[in-house]
Amino acid sequence: MLYALVENLQNWLDSVGLYPVVQVMFQLEFRAFFAVLLSFGIVLVLMPKLIAQLRSVKVTDDPEFYGKDLNAIMASKRGTPTMGGILLCGSVFLTTVLLADVVHSRYVHVSLIVLVWLAGVGAWDDWMKLTQAARDKRNGGKRSRDGMLAWEKLVFQFGIGVIASWFIWQAATVPDAHVMNLPFQRTYLPTPTEAVIQPLDIAPGVWQMGLITFMLLGSFMIAFTSNAVNLTDGLDGLAGGTLLIAAFAMMVLTWISASQRASYFLMVPYVPGSGELMVIAGAMAGACLGFLWFNVAPAQIFMGDTGSLAMGGLLATIAVCVRQEALLVLIGGVFYLEALSVIMQVGWFKFTRIRFGEGRRILLCAPAHHHFQQAGWKETQVVGRFYLIAITLAIVALVSLKLR
Repeated sequence: MLYALVENLQNWLDSVGLYPVVQVMFQLEFRAFFAVLLSFGIVLVLMPKLIAQLRSVKVTDDPEFYGKDLNAIMASKRGTPTMGGILLCGSVFLTTVLLADVVHSRYVHVSLIVLVWLAGVGAWDDWMKLTQAARDKRNGGKRSRDGMLAWEKLVFQFGIGVIASWFIWQAATVPDAHVMNLPFQRTYLPTPTEAVIQPLDIAPGVWQMGLITFMLLGSFMIAFTSNAVNLTDGLDGLAGGTLLIAAFAMMVLTWISASQRASYFLMVPYVPGSGELMVIAGAMAGACLGFLWFNVAPAQIFMGDTGSLAMGGLLATIAVCVRQEALLVLIGGVFYLEALSVIMQVGWFKFTRIRFGEGRRILLCAPAHHHFQQAGWKETQVVGRFYLIAITLAIVALVSLKLR
């Protein structure tokens, strides 16, 4: 909004002598890093009010786990306000509307729609869990559903993934924005940067995806990442901190994809117009930074499905836009390992129950962070070590851009 105002009023601003002051709004990097600060400030100022309000209406978490040992470990978290993702998502949305080009950028439009859609799905899931006891009471003690069913969430996640992927495909102005970008694979034929006077030719062997393939990949990434972040959100500060690291890494990737010179130099897909996603990634980083202020152990509030589903989906949407799905798997390695630990645990349990008549487990508990808790690690140790893994993976991912 501010960007559009400056753009439309630049002649008047110049006539009154203000243009030299506000022309900084045309600098993408300034708006992106200002988005970090603004989003951080919004969460920092408003979160105490939200915590107090959630406490007053008893919107608090009461986690139940299958194991007695884990229930004992997590008992201290009972009564902590949840649905903090409302402010997390609201801060990202407001900051983006203020600082990004919301008038012309289709990528911004798609990202905001995904954010709002998945925040709504998460909020409904949270609300069903929070009101289960009241519904049970109204039904005469008959147990009602504890949140949305898994398949219901998947329908909404894949649904928005398909819609978003279609619009992302249509928004592309060059064939480069449709390629399958694989690690260590050059997108373009090697050409000295100083000799580039026109768009580079796409290298042989690079797969330019059709619409259907693009939509399948995009919807899978959005749905899977959304759920992966949701599964990671089980310890104080874990999801928020790893999202913060991923968002900062995504700021770098969006800047590269929007710069023709940088993209050609690193041989990664050039996606015109994707620079505005750097502002969204910055807003996401700032919101997570502010959220961590209140979510580090002992947490004063949880983001809930409202935040985790939306933040995961938004992160994947940005990656799909800039053709960096493969690097997202590395940058968000903690998320995907958490999700895989659940898939492996459930799959092995069901297989062994059929094969041997009793279910067996690979881990002490899933997701993986609870396995380490039951193995004797303190919560802060698990979170701190997962942070170190996330930072290392993000650095490796960014360094790998040069290895093509």
